[in-house]
Amino acid sequence: MDRLDAMRLFVAIGDAGSLSAAARKLKVPLPTVSRKLALLEEHLGVRLIVRTTRKFLLTDPGRTYLESCRRLLAEIEDAERMAAGEYEAPKGRLYITAPIVFGRLHVLPVVLAFLKAYPEVDLRLSLVDRIADMIEEGIDVALRIAHLADSSLIAARVGAVRLVTCAAPGYLKANGTPRTPSELVQHHCIASANLSATDRWSYRIDGEDRTVPIRSRLAVTTAEAAIDAAIAGIGITRVLSYQAAAAVKTGKLKLLLRPFELPEIPVSLVHPEARLTPPKVRAFLDFAAPRLRHRLDAIRF
Repeated sequence: MDRLDAMRLFVAIGDAGSLSAAARKLKVPLPTVSRKLALLEEHLGVRLIVRTTRKFLLTDPGRTYLESCRRLLAEIEDAERMAAGEYEAPKGRLYITAPIVFGRLHVLPVVLAFLKAYPEVDLRLSLVDRIADMIEEGIDVALRIAHLADSSLIAARVGAVRLVTCAAPGYLKANGTPRTPSELVQHHCIASANLSATDRWSYRIDGEDRTVPIRSRLAVTTAEAAIDAAIAGIGITRVLSYQAAAAVKTGKLKLLLRPFELPEIPVSLVHPEARLTPPKVRAFLDFAAPRLRHRLDAIRF
């Protein structure tokens, strides 16, 4: 039995959450995964998982062995990178992910400048509005717009954004300006389903976060569509500040209900914890962090 192959198999099973999912990820038949797992358990002389009809549970030895496998495989990967010279200078493939709109507006320009500065680095930028599993998907650096939970990820804050409520001057002239969140139910609202519920919005009222009902005249799936509809005078919308920055600064949209805004949301660059950080990752973090801070400072309002 190839022990490294067995360790990689077991880590894939642990990450995937089921044997069938691990088989799909590894692109091998399910019976092969089951057979290799049985051989591993026989070799170790312990039961690593307890199978149920739909999933499995790790035994205590299984949890301990899984963490040991992850640590040993990471050390082997570091050793291979060091032998290949990857730790001597920034080079190789770098995988970065960011939210779609923020990524296009702010991460992409930084990435293009980075590629010019580091010609031996090839970069893949994935723009997706979801929290990707960095370990499972092999992501080196992610930009996160969120309050980060404690994890094995290392974070460097580069700024903050906030949820803003806004409408076109023409709409406000025709329909009046809401002075408190409770007045929104009397107005036409444009809800962005990716940000919050389409029938209520949250605000900081009397020191507490509270939800208020809204009349969702239009619900869309992207912030860009919500902003375009608001500029057209359809109603009031609520989006992240960086998404509305250009329209607010040009006067196409006017900010509303500022005293009731929720606390700012941190913007951070995160990367997995590692014994040795590859130069390509360190170079990108050192290059991108100050530039992203500058870009976020420039769009504050």
